[in-house]
Amino acid sequence: MLRRRFLALGTAAGLLGGGASSFAQADPLPSWNDGAAKKAILDFVSRTTAAGSADFVPVDQRIATFDNDGTLWTEQPIYFQFAFAIDQIKALAPQHPEWKDQEPFKSALADDIPGIVATGNKGLLEIMAATHTGMITEEFSRTVLEWITTAQHPRFKRPYIELVYQPMLELMTFLRANQFKTFIASGGGIEFMRPWTEKVYGIPPEQVVGSSGMVKFELRDGKPVLIKEPKVEFIDDGPGKPVGINRFIGRRPVFAFGNSDGDQQMLEYTAGGDGLRFMGLVHHTDAVREYAYDRQSHIGKLDKALDEAVQRKWTVVDMKADWKTIYPFERK
Repeated sequence: MLRRRFLALGTAAGLLGGGASSFAQADPLPSWNDGAAKKAILDFVSRTTAAGSADFVPVDQRIATFDNDGTLWTEQPIYFQFAFAIDQIKALAPQHPEWKDQEPFKSALADDIPGIVATGNKGLLEIMAATHTGMITEEFSRTVLEWITTAQHPRFKRPYIELVYQPMLELMTFLRANQFKTFIASGGGIEFMRPWTEKVYGIPPEQVVGSSGMVKFELRDGKPVLIKEPKVEFIDDGPGKPVGINRFIGRRPVFAFGNSDGDQQMLEYTAGGDGLRFMGLVHHTDAVREYAYDRQSHIGKLDKALDEAVQRKWTVVDMKADWKTIYPFERK
């Protein structure tokens, strides 16, 4: 049942994102309003894929990287992986009565979002360690799939898997139709993203770069498995993003999209290559259809990267002005 439901959701997202053939004869970005941001994307792809163009980029170098939280799907009021971990805390709470007096567990059990956010990355890591340690990786993937297709966002009352951005689905489809290889480079957990990104975004698990925890190899009942450990191996955020891209992709992107200060170094790394480059930021400006936040936000803070984008003339997408539609379900 879970598999059928998840495949149906993934297929729906793919159809709503649009296939290459359906867009080849029409507007490849129908959910984008005409304006500077859309023009910049179309111009970049045209100039870098036209044979004989001074800006032509060979197919093997057409690497596009995307942040996930706040760039490909909603990240407010807290990162979705954090919401997943909180639900796991609640499920395990009866076995840990001491959590009712310990942070960050106390805030998690009380649904105190400001309290959870105040614990910062340390709190997140403690929650992740408490809920994930000892799990077999395949078991963890099944848990993620179950949660992401059934748990509901507190504001939109829809499964988290439905809160992906329709304009970005179209953009990734458009890039792939022009022989770009699309990757995720996210601060989110790599094993949290990999189970569903192919069905939802068209990005296979081997093209997902993210933060990772340690795993160890064991034989359980004669079967080889990988076990999650309570140790952080790699944080793919801020200056860690270019490091992760180099480590797992091996090519400098020519196209990169983010939405926060955590993406600044990825955009700088992309901009530092030779030839024509595209650097984009999603600016959350629509409090009615989604959320409006930037410099003061505890989630997805956009401050220094926004200043640099203006100074260096990177493309800043104004969500309210540039997107006709935000979510696929708005088109139904």
